[in-house]
Amino acid sequence: MNMRKAFSLVELSIVLVILGLLVGGILAGRSLIRASELRSVMTEASKYSSAVFSFRDKYFALPGDMANATQFWQAATVCPGTSVNPSTDNKTCDGNGDGLIGATGSTAYERFRLWQQLASAALVEGTFTGVPGSAGGYHVVLGQNAPNSRLTPSGWSALSTAAAGNWLQFGVGQAANGSNNVAAITPPEAWNIDSKMDDGNPGVGKIRSNLAPCTDGVAAPSGVYVLSTTDIACSLQFYMIP
Repeated sequence: MNMRKAFSLVELSIVLVILGLLVGGILAGRSLIRASELRSVMTEASKYSSAVFSFRDKYFALPGDMANATQFWQAATVCPGTSVNPSTDNKTCDGNGDGLIGATGSTAYERFRLWQQLASAALVEGTFTGVPGSAGGYHVVLGQNAPNSRLTPSGWSALSTAAAGNWLQFGVGQAANGSNNVAAITPPEAWNIDSKMDDGNPGVGKIRSNLAPCTDGVAAPSGVYVLSTTDIACSLQFYMIP
C-alpha cells in the first residue's frame, strides 16, 4: 500500500501565518526607516538654518556673501573659482555683502562658498569645494559643493532672490546647470513636514513647494498639496534668513 506524504491544512496555515508576519515585519520596518529619514530632513533644515544664524552672529555677515571672508581664511588661488580649480582647503573668496547669497548669475558662486565657509567656521561637518559644478555657474553637486541628506539621494543647496530672501533647497540633484530641485518626497510627506514645521501651505510661510504634481498649481495662498498622489513629486524650500 502506497503512503503519500503531504502537508496538512494545519501545517499550511502555520506556513501562511509565518509568511504574513514576515511580510508585515518587512513593510513595517520600511515604514519606520522612511519616517526616520523624514525626521532627519527636518533636523537637517533646522541645523543648517541655525548654522547660518550662528555664522552671522560671529562674523556679522552671511556665509558666502561675506565681503571680508578672505581676511579670516585667506584668498583662494582663483576667485570666484570654477569646477576646474576647486578649493582643497579653507582658502575662500569674498562675497559682495549685499545680504543675498548668490541671487544673481554674477554672484552665484556665493551659494557654494556658503558651505565651505560654514565648514571652515566649524558650524557644519564636511569638506566642500566652494565652486559650482562642471555644468555651469549654478550647478549643485551633492557631496562635493553642497551636503547630502540622510534621505538619499537628496541633499541641500542655497538659493536667494531679492523679493523672497535666502532659502535652503531640499531635493535630488540634477546633471544640468541648476540647483537640487528634483523631487525627493511624496506630497503627503511634504505636507507632513510643512505642517509640523510651518503652516502646511505650499505657497506661503517658511516652507514652500511649487512643483506640480506636488501641488495643485493654484496661486498662493490658495494652493494645496495633492495628498492623493503617492508618487515622488516634491522638493521643498526652507526659509533660511532675511
